[in-house]
Amino acid sequence: MDRIFVARLAGLAVFDPAGDKIGRIRDVVVSLRGPLPPRVHGFVVEVQPRRRVFLPITRITSIEAGAVIFTGKLNMRRFERRDAETLAIGEMLDLGVEYKGEPVTVHDLAMEQPQPSEWLISRVAVRRGSRRRGETLIVDWDEVTGFGVTQKDQGAANLLAAFETLRPADLANMLHELPRKRMAEVASALDDDRLADVLEELPERDQVIVLSQLHRERAADVLEEMAPDDAADLLQELPSDQAESLLRLMVPEEAAPVRRLLTYDEDTAGGMMTTEPVVLPPNATVAEALAHIRQREQTPAVAAQVYVTRPPTETPTGRFLGVAHFQRLLREPPSTLLGAVIDISVDPIRPELTVTEVAAYLATYNLVAISVVDELGRLLGAVTVDDVVDHMLPADWRERH
Repeated sequence: MDRIFVARLAGLAVFDPAGDKIGRIRDVVVSLRGPLPPRVHGFVVEVQPRRRVFLPITRITSIEAGAVIFTGKLNMRRFERRDAETLAIGEMLDLGVEYKGEPVTVHDLAMEQPQPSEWLISRVAVRRGSRRRGETLIVDWDEVTGFGVTQKDQGAANLLAAFETLRPADLANMLHELPRKRMAEVASALDDDRLADVLEELPERDQVIVLSQLHRERAADVLEEMAPDDAADLLQELPSDQAESLLRLMVPEEAAPVRRLLTYDEDTAGGMMTTEPVVLPPNATVAEALAHIRQREQTPAVAAQVYVTRPPTETPTGRFLGVAHFQRLLREPPSTLLGAVIDISVDPIRPELTVTEVAAYLATYNLVAISVVDELGRLLGAVTVDDVVDHMLPADWRERH
């Protein structure tokens, strides 16, 4: 009888009968039955764009290395977990249970097919002792107790290991589907920078839930890792006294741009802009500019152009001179000074412009980003097209998609 460990299914490609890839497995849906092995109902499959649907186990024709193949048509209705169902990866991994009266942690679950069209969770991989010196045992399901008990603190190491290669947007989508308690547990187990990236992709309601579950010092550290505009948007969702408390815990240099963004209305250029575009002086070279925009943490929209200003180059900068577009930089010798390749044909905008006005400006000049300056001509930041789209979509668009 074939035995398949569920954690290894995470991210596995799913193919239809014609051999076309339609998505990837994100979880396994089971029903607990006390001492009896849980029955596997099917898989949660993520299809594009970021939609999670249900694939019944009875439709599976093959589970092989690197692929799951099914027959028939896939119902594209969005997956909704029923009360009697449990997500094996999202909710059962890392549970504290008992094996022969000894506390152990669920490391993985094994599913087997005792007869055609029926799959059961028959075995449990448990770990006893510490993570460094403990041992992993594979035992029968009925030898383990405690799966139906609600636990105050459930770890997340094994779940995160199963999804360590997920992009922040996909991990955020997975978290959104978990029960509120489990979502907060998994989020708190992430590193600060990873959690910051995921928070930026979560719906506002989930952002508040996750941040509220963190210790205040940890919450401030995560806010420091977020882009200032995203941190400002999140703080606006909190009570003013709580937001101010977190700002005071942040490093002053990190809190300063967030405070500036909070002075603008949320639906204006000032409220949308990033305060951390790539800014260089006119005597910097094309080679230096390319080195800055090729850094992995730069988003495509931010890396599309370099903003050239007089010193200082931290926002608010010295006088804004113009932008050097990425395509122009590629055509110039590396030693060329930025002052010789800047584009001054498009005027910067003021922070008071509305979302609609900014969108019209970007569309008129076919831009992916636009400079924002103050009344003194200093660069305050840049509004990118992705931020404009984010603000123009319905408030609950992340939950819909």
